[in-house]
Amino acid sequence: MTERVLVTGALGNVGGEVVRALSGKALIRAALTPWEYEEPPAKPDDIERYVPFLFEDPGLYLEALEGVTRLFLMRPPHISAPAVIAPTIEAAKQAGVRQIVFLSLQGAERNRVVPHAKIESLLLTCGVPYTFLRPSFFMQNLSTQHRDEIRTRNEIFVPAGKGKTSFIDVRDIGAVAAKTLTEPGHDNRAYTLTGSEALDYFTVARMLSDELGREIRYANPSLIRFIQRKRSEGLNWGFVLVMTGIYTTARLGRAGGLTSTVSDLLGRPPITMAQFLHDFRDVWL
Repeated sequence: MTERVLVTGALGNVGGEVVRALSGKALIRAALTPWEYEEPPAKPDDIERYVPFLFEDPGLYLEALEGVTRLFLMRPPHISAPAVIAPTIEAAKQAGVRQIVFLSLQGAERNRVVPHAKIESLLLTCGVPYTFLRPSFFMQNLSTQHRDEIRTRNEIFVPAGKGKTSFIDVRDIGAVAAKTLTEPGHDNRAYTLTGSEALDYFTVARMLSDELGREIRYANPSLIRFIQRKRSEGLNWGFVLVMTGIYTTARLGRAGGLTSTVSDLLGRPPITMAQFLHDFRDVWL
């Protein structure tokens, strides 16, 4: 049976890679926000159709879920309350979805404060088989959220102290997600996904400097200074606090743990930081 997979956040960093990795393996229904749906990009042949989707709008998520057999679930950054996502999970169950693959967070099982942990709790009791993907910090955050500070100020501005992080490329997350959505054996499993090396941001800054041919400095700000900067840039409190929590984990030395899960599932090593920086170097020029 050909699976029909609804991919939430289909135009985002991770969702886009999930769509690409699913190409040729499933019927792909790509969920877009209503404003993305108004002016969608050209639809690739590997996408069955675009659908408008909002967790806050039952009319949209009920229609999007019709006929879907698998769901790739992402929490949008602006939603911190699990109660907003709970009705969609129940609707997926009622629609006959047979598996929900949820993009969680490394260490969510130990950090019950983060929204990801609370959504995991919902999925554990909803009655639909689940797969939790718990990735470490995305390499692509350097090329998206922190792109401008690197490009225009030649600095990485995150409050991670001297802690190491087991960065992962979202291309590997997409490949793992596609595998768990289309192959048996992944129901009711949780996978912690990391790269193959743990690096502090001083090292990342040196690697960026070597790749770009100019000095990139790791600013190593305090938590207060980081919050002030991000609020001044217009980011909402909820998003800033989630970011602060993630970086505090690194600051405390709890983000550097490595697993072999990516290699075990994909049969190849994870993409390295050096390869990522080379592949995306143009965004910081």
